[in-house]
Formats: sequence, structure tokens, C-alpha cells
Amino acid sequence: MDYSWVTFANALLLGLSIGSIWLIAALGLTIIYGTAGVINMAHGELIMLGAYSAYCLQTYLGVSYLLCIPLSFVIVALFGLVIERVLIRYLYARPLDTLLATWGVSLVLMQGVRMIFGNDPKYINMPQFLSSNVSFGPLSLSAFRILIIAMTAVLVGAFWYVFYRTHFGIKIRAVTQNKEMAASFGINSQRIYMLTFALGAGLAGLAGSLFAALSIVLPNMGTGYIVQSFLVVVTGGGSLLGSVAAGALTGEIQSVLAYLINDTFARFMLFILIVVFLRFRPQGLFSAGATRR
Repeated sequence: MDYSWVTFANALLLGLSIGSIWLIAALGLTIIYGTAGVINMAHGELIMLGAYSAYCLQTYLGVSYLLCIPLSFVIVALFGLVIERVLIRYLYARPLDTLLATWGVSLVLMQGVRMIFGNDPKYINMPQFLSSNVSFGPLSLSAFRILIIAMTAVLVGAFWYVFYRTHFGIKIRAVTQNKEMAASFGINSQRIYMLTFALGAGLAGLAGSLFAALSIVLPNMGTGYIVQSFLVVVTGGGSLLGSVAAGALTGEIQSVLAYLINDTFARFMLFILIVVFLRFRPQGLFSAGATRR
């Protein structure tokens, strides 16, 4: 057996899991930006809130980890709903102000969590069966990364169905393309924005509950994830299909470059490739089919 090819195939499999992680982090940001045009700088801190929600549910209430995942979605979605109603709803027509406001929210959330929980790292206990490796012939991948890949596929499929096969999805697309025309048909754009923002925040919370098991939980853990999220969203062009393609592509590129060289240089080269790509195709992999008004 040629072990070099086995190692390379394992790198491709690992790249799929990395792309899935990046896509989960970017999915909520994609939905919020694609619908309302809001660049949510607090997205990383919403991911962090999801991680701390899972930690509190498991540590103080004894909730099993698998149940913490959907509960984190609900908790952070409600938190996002409050943010949208109290602050964001007044700033949709002022994108720069929205950018500054969400950045301020991110700082408040980070410092608030630091005051409550301190700077000490927190840890999530995974079920034993998720800590083992699963073999596919000569290939192997951890059960938890397989869970992430499966959840990513389910989430993408679910949101594709919601956006393109339901009445609610028709309303979202109508408001995105022309909210004045949508209002003439009785669609409440403010309600659509509210629900979409809460949905995107909930996805960030779900992502945080997954990331909490991959690494330690810290008040500033969202900083790195928001960079990756923006890379996926911008490279994909702000659409769901584009984010899926960008997440898979960037994950595979990083994994292959890490296999050939090392992980640090792989991240550096990935950023360079993205900058060069956006220089020649600033609209991303898949440009939007209609202009937001």
C-alpha cells in the first residue's frame, strides 16, 4: 500500500471536516447579511455565547452534551432577538452605523462574559463515543468531526428547503430583493428581519456549542471564528450556495497545504490566495442574483 496516498486522502477527508466547521460558523452570518445586508461584527461573540451556554447547561444543570447543542441554538436565538429589537431594527438604513453598533455589542458581550466567568478556560465533556476514531478502510476520522460534517449537511439542506420551498422563504427573498414592493403585498419586512436575525444568531450559538467541544471555551474565542466566517461569506459572494462552495474549497486548500508544508504556512497561503481571488473576482464565487434594495 502506498502510505503517501493514504495520508493525502486523510488530509482531504480532514479538509472536508475543516470546511464544515467554517461553514457552520459562517452560516448564520450568511443568512443575516444575505437577507438584511447587516455586517454583524458581534457574530463571533454570539458563537462564544453558544459555547458558554453549552458549558453552563452541562456544568450547572447536568444536561447531556448532545442536548446542549439545540438548547444553545434556542438560547442565543432569543438573545439575538433582543439585540435586534433593542438596537439593530433602528439601523437597517444606516449600514456603517450598524457595523459600529454590532462591534460595540461584541465588546460588551466579551467583557460581560469575562466579568461573570473570568478568564479561566472552560471545558466541555463529550460523550465517549464521540471521542473515538471511525475507520473507512485505510482512512480514519474522529466521530465528532463526522458529526460536524453530518450536521452541516442537515443544516444546509434544511435552510435550502426553508428559503426555496416554503412561504416564509418566499417572503425572505421578496424582502431581500425589494422590500417596498414586498410591503405592497402585505409582507412585514421588519418582522422578516427580526426572525432572520434571530435565526442567524441561533446558528452562531449552535456553532459555538460544537466549537466548545473542539477546543477550550474562552471569552475571546469568537475573534478567530469571525475572521474565518467573513472569509467564507465574502469568498462565496454572500449566498448560501456560495458559502457552501467557499467553505468546502477553503477547508480543502488549508488541509492540503498543511499536509504539504505546515499548518501555519497553510493559513498564510490561504489568506493570500483569497486576496488574489477577490482582486480578480470581487463578487465572489457566486454573485447575487438580484440587487438588494
